[in-house]
Amino acid sequence: MALPPCHMMCQFYVTLPDEDHPKPRLSAILYQRSADLGLGLPFNITSYALLVHMIAQVTKTEPFELVIQLGDAHVYSNHIEPLSEIQLTRTPNPFPKIKLSPSVTNINHFKFEDFQTLDYSPHPRVDIPILSIIS
Repeated sequence: MALPPCHMMCQFYVTLPDEDHPKPRLSAILYQRSADLGLGLPFNITSYALLVHMIAQVTKTEPFELVIQLGDAHVYSNHIEPLSEIQLTRTPNPFPKIKLSPSVTNINHFKFEDFQTLDYSPHPRVDIPILSIIS
């Protein structure tokens, strides 16, 4: 293995129901040893948030939170200009919603057609080169 995986461990935990939340809530904490803040981290956030929703559905819990701990959080030198000139000057849009097909009750049975993205209003694409690491 040239490099160990960037996201190394994900732990899930359930908060029991209480007066304010009648349904158990599912949370996850992700530990990443390395995070490319410009390209990798946004994808990781989206992927693990979706995974929390998927696991919550099949375990009959409510998706609650995703906590991420970063080890080596970095921005590559060739990403500084596009991130500072474009990404950091944008006003964030409201978060989109995701809808999963309620018929799926087994984590292994999800298909592409079982996912819907609602109220997604993305900004135009930012062209950021991917850094190649040759071992």
